[in-house]
Amino acid sequence: MPTTTQKSELKCYHCGEQCEQDSLAIGEKIFCCQGCKLVFEVLAENNLCTYYDLESFPGESQKSKTSRANRFDYLEDQSTVDQLLDFKNERESHVSFYIPLIHCASCIWLLENLYQVHQGIISSRVDFIKKKVQVKFLNEGISLKELVGLLSMLGYEPKISLAAIDQKKTSTVDRRTVKRLAVAGFCFGNMMLFSIPEYFSEAELIAENFRGLFNYLNVILALPVVLYSASDYYLSAWNAFKQRQINMDVPIVLGIIALFFYSLWEIFALGNGGYMDSLGGLLFFLLLGKVYQQKTFATLEFDRDYKSYFPIAVTRLVQDREEVIPVTKLEVGDLILVRDEELIPADSLLMSSSASIDYSFVTGEEVPVLKRKGELIYAGGKQKGEAVILTVQKSPSQGYLTDLWNNEAFEKGKEKLLEPLSNRISGVFTWTVLIIATGAFGFWASSDMPLAVKAFTSVLIVACPCALAMSTPFTLGNSLRIFGRSKFYLKNASVVERMALIDTVVFDKTGTLTDPKRAKVDYQGDPLSEETKSILKSLVSRSSHPLSHRINFWLGEIPSLNLDGAEEQKGKGIQAYYKGQLIRLGSAAFTGFSSSHSKEIGNYVYLVIEGFEIGYFRILSGLRAEAGQVVKSLDPAYELHLLSGDHPHEQASLKEKLGPSIHFNFLQSPSDKLDYLGKLNQFGRQTLMVGDGLNDAGAIQKSRVGVALTDTITHFSPASDAILDATAFHLIPNFLGFAKQSRKIIKLSFGLSFLYNVAGVSLAVQGILSPVICAVLMPLSSISVVVFTTLATNVVAWKRGLLTPKNN
Repeated sequence: MPTTTQKSELKCYHCGEQCEQDSLAIGEKIFCCQGCKLVFEVLAENNLCTYYDLESFPGESQKSKTSRANRFDYLEDQSTVDQLLDFKNERESHVSFYIPLIHCASCIWLLENLYQVHQGIISSRVDFIKKKVQVKFLNEGISLKELVGLLSMLGYEPKISLAAIDQKKTSTVDRRTVKRLAVAGFCFGNMMLFSIPEYFSEAELIAENFRGLFNYLNVILALPVVLYSASDYYLSAWNAFKQRQINMDVPIVLGIIALFFYSLWEIFALGNGGYMDSLGGLLFFLLLGKVYQQKTFATLEFDRDYKSYFPIAVTRLVQDREEVIPVTKLEVGDLILVRDEELIPADSLLMSSSASIDYSFVTGEEVPVLKRKGELIYAGGKQKGEAVILTVQKSPSQGYLTDLWNNEAFEKGKEKLLEPLSNRISGVFTWTVLIIATGAFGFWASSDMPLAVKAFTSVLIVACPCALAMSTPFTLGNSLRIFGRSKFYLKNASVVERMALIDTVVFDKTGTLTDPKRAKVDYQGDPLSEETKSILKSLVSRSSHPLSHRINFWLGEIPSLNLDGAEEQKGKGIQAYYKGQLIRLGSAAFTGFSSSHSKEIGNYVYLVIEGFEIGYFRILSGLRAEAGQVVKSLDPAYELHLLSGDHPHEQASLKEKLGPSIHFNFLQSPSDKLDYLGKLNQFGRQTLMVGDGLNDAGAIQKSRVGVALTDTITHFSPASDAILDATAFHLIPNFLGFAKQSRKIIKLSFGLSFLYNVAGVSLAVQGILSPVICAVLMPLSSISVVVFTTLATNVVAWKRGLLTPKNN
């Protein structure tokens, strides 16, 4: 009989389920099924048993899966595979899976070590909040079907729904937390009912023998609260201990244990009422606060998708006519034109004869890949060279482009930022709370043990670093939303903080301070025939340079012609062949134009066909209407610089319009601009670079904060930290001022959090606050910080003109 009892209590080493027999054993480790045993063997063979050290029974039972080995056969269909993959080349493929079973540190650890389980997997990255895993794997090493099967065997079967591939996962409240809250609420309500005689102890409401019965009933009701409702806090604290850390759940767990066992002693040893009702209320209000936090995070939705905050536009071809549309309106089957250095927004088939695609944005490899007509080109690639025509095969993946933008390769340092500082303070804070609670207990224990337990528990509960930890993400998250509404799109929250530290602003001239719509184009030379104009139209349409855009606008609705061998050299010019003749358009040095002509103010673009000098365009780049006001608003708070690849003949005119305080630098090549930013950084300047992301992409990457200003947003530079719509150019001083105010709001919320904790702890150590009141105050502190940061950022934004009826 004892043997049978012992066997019935055996738990699977992998998933924790009851084992009916111990025949499936490896040493002292018992498994409930062959599936769980197989998972353990795979992990053991690859030295990955640390998985079981981070969490007890972290795996999922494999019993129900062993009989469904063919359920992934649909992944042998190539069209289905192509629909699921984010990227594929001859060597590797990338795929993203939604795995709802990710729930703990063990899950993250194992899923990010998949490359040790199978040699065909290159790497994997887990997004715990989204419960998403991005996997890169070798095409010859493992198939998509085998990869999904491996994940399923490990207990992390992806949730694949082909009908909902492009649907955004919405943040919802954890149902497990809601169930725990419901249990705590039910038990708390009934415990209060059974405690009424204790509340009115002076009145004889019931017989004395019933009073004891009600106390015992409270103990029974407290068991599900302590064992079930509080289980997440135990797991969190235990995981922290195993990693030799102290998190914010440790004080809560100590308070729960102290209150529970002291109440047991009071009830069974002394015959008193205990504090079981207080314990029920404590867990109820703690879980209620957790649900509130989850709801708030879901409402604010800091994790942005490209439809809301990734303003890429694309050139669509409709009956040989070009139209620029937002990427959100892109549909399967649309024909799009992608020029040199432009981003491919969606998986598409190449319709042109060839293309040179740079996938460094996706894979990190900068070597362009040659593609032929009819081949599939994946989203995230950049065309190098002649403009190409593509037909869209798949709608843009929700969040995929934004994930690429936030690639670690483009991440900048977080020195001097408050976000990591708040995390460090929270760690020190927890230790401080434990010391104060222990001191309060020691002080009162000798004279009043009930008061000592009450003070100990109250201090542990009321002192909460949640408000401190939440102040930074909530402030920055709301700031991101406000910036986005004003057409200033930031990559992530840390950019807001870096903007607050800026003391130097660097402007590129062409395309940034100048407005393409205000440009004046004047042609001098041989008369241009309709055929020559069509050739020019084809050339400038393939170029991403601002001067090409101005000539394109000047030419108007002239049809273009098919050219061969089009090639653009950055900052110099573009050339192509038409009927065997070489046509060059660009600088005098590039085209070989040597004829003398009057050098008036302006930018010159020369046209040479087969060595014959046809003529030149003189382009007067008119400043943006708000340029002068923007520069004057930034002076003298910021050190101002201007970089330009043009000759200095406009310096006098620019100084008159922009003011004498700005530092002018002309004849700057892209590498010169990069070096210039590098020198400013060496001198300790906190630089903001505003450019068009074309010839100044390197300088944008080098700066502390890089902003790509754009009129059509067809060109996107992954090196930029932000994209600024040209219509919001005049708001640059407001954006910088708002960023500084946001940082001050974070500091004020720090102060508010500390003030709450000092006041709460001061009352708790005296035993004035009961644990239930502390449990109510704990979420209220978080609510107060959220309300304060939200209202404060909205008020500051409204005062700076960033929240108006138009963009609110």
